[in-house]
Amino acid sequence: MRYLVTGASGFVGSRLVTRLAAAGEEVTGTYLGRAPRLPGVTLREIDLRDAAALNRVVEETDPEAIIHLAGLSHVGQSWQALSDYFQVNVLGTESLVRAAAGRRLLMASSAEVYGLVPEKEQPLPEGRRLAPESPYALTKAAAERLVRPGGGIVVRSFNIVGPGQSPQFALPAFAAQLAAIRRGRQEAVIKVGNLTARRDFLHLDDAVDGYLAVARGGVDGEVYNLGSGRTHTIEAMLERLVALSGVEARVEIDPQRFRPVDLPRLEADAGRLRELGWAPQRRLEDALRELWDRTLERDD
Repeated sequence: MRYLVTGASGFVGSRLVTRLAAAGEEVTGTYLGRAPRLPGVTLREIDLRDAAALNRVVEETDPEAIIHLAGLSHVGQSWQALSDYFQVNVLGTESLVRAAAGRRLLMASSAEVYGLVPEKEQPLPEGRRLAPESPYALTKAAAERLVRPGGGIVVRSFNIVGPGQSPQFALPAFAAQLAAIRRGRQEAVIKVGNLTARRDFLHLDDAVDGYLAVARGGVDGEVYNLGSGRTHTIEAMLERLVALSGVEARVEIDPQRFRPVDLPRLEADAGRLRELGWAPQRRLEDALRELWDRTLERDD
């Protein structure tokens, strides 16, 4: 099968295209910036804001399925870069929908689109009214409305854990600080933001399995939550990561690391995805171990 995957150099994208290529699929991946090393994947450097380039890559590769993972994804940074987030996540998705011209299209969205939901009303079903609280979430909700009318499928991802995620995000940032402390490059203090938020965490490879299950068996125009159905506080995840690292350090609250809005709880009802035969198979401890090992490799 021929696949076009946007964001092939990203955290989830690189793992997903590698899996497809290893299975013998014909894969073209888009990236922006430094070219990734992805054996078996045809790579094209494309900015989502370049509608003509998106048209060309779709026409030239003629994919049977498009998996749209590219975009800007940091909730905190979106408050200072709303124009960029709108142009990339909304207008870029609009251009891709037009280029897709009715081909099977799956778009990665986010649990952030649900907004502030009382704990008693969780886990979150896909049919819940959207109430985005951040510029990032707003752009994802808008992009969903561009994708679904033409039969595109939406995957609302909850928190994914594993190697390769940018240190701009909480768990990789903790790992980077722990590695610096271990190397003697930083005092034994881990600076953190809000540790009380509860999130639904999923191993990277389980997330890739979920995206592929939807790409192959999802119903056109539908939405699928991608999550484990269990939540953990950021503090608990930090404690597990510290234990894995063997590093002794003091935790210090850094007001600069707090977001203007930080949702207290996001928990997935992934029943629709489970109906496609998907279920989490891996442990969070393994995801944290892989994250820590990769951080040490990069820090050498």
